[in-house]
Amino acid sequence: MSAVLLPSGPPAPGLHVAIIMDGNGRWAEARGLPRTEGHRRGVSTVREIVEAAPRLGIGVLTLYAFSADNWKRPAEEVATLMRLFGEYLRREALRCAREGVRLTVIGRRDRLAPLLRSRIEAVERRTLSGSRLHLRLAVDYSARDAIWAAVERAVRVRTCSREEFSRLLRSGRGEPASVPDVDLVVRTGGEMRLSDYLLWESAYAELWFTRVPWPDFSPGNLGEAIAAYRARTRRFGGLVAGEAASVSSS
Repeated sequence: MSAVLLPSGPPAPGLHVAIIMDGNGRWAEARGLPRTEGHRRGVSTVREIVEAAPRLGIGVLTLYAFSADNWKRPAEEVATLMRLFGEYLRREALRCAREGVRLTVIGRRDRLAPLLRSRIEAVERRTLSGSRLHLRLAVDYSARDAIWAAVERAVRVRTCSREEFSRLLRSGRGEPASVPDVDLVVRTGGEMRLSDYLLWESAYAELWFTRVPWPDFSPGNLGEAIAAYRARTRRFGGLVAGEAASVSSS
């Protein structure tokens, strides 16, 4: 079988980085604080990372804000998370529009409060023309549910190509959305699993795990993750040029 040649050298700017923002609750508990304080501190980290993303070569940043399984958490904690999410959208809409950041939300919306859904739609409209960074917040998101929703939509339309199916699942709710595959998945907080996050889009993503909890995660930590990504060789099942030459001469 002939070797598949892939380009060597560093990747081009415009990476799609997906982050599982984990460790808020444990960060707070370690300091004798309520878990909700960890979530509040985590919102500040989101702003810092979003501001740093473009200069680190990130074109799309997807943040795992609330999984479908997070509904199982105590009602008070869920209410705090939803309130913080709504406040973030209200405060950051103008800032995102001014800074050229397009903000979209992926995942289900039918279980969110009507006011929150309206706020999501408003900020998506307001930031639609942003081209400096595409910030995506995954809320009430499950990759398995996203795949199932795309399947249901594909069955209804009857004719659906692989590319169209891929677009259907990227919104997390069976609606078409265009965004590139994930290049790098980062998980904070010490756990080493994907937790039902962007499974289709991350099929060939590089994975980077850190024990640093999300409230302490800094642009420097993100830069470290991207440096590690750029030092890796991405083969996508094939061989890079040097490896292909070695195979040919053996």
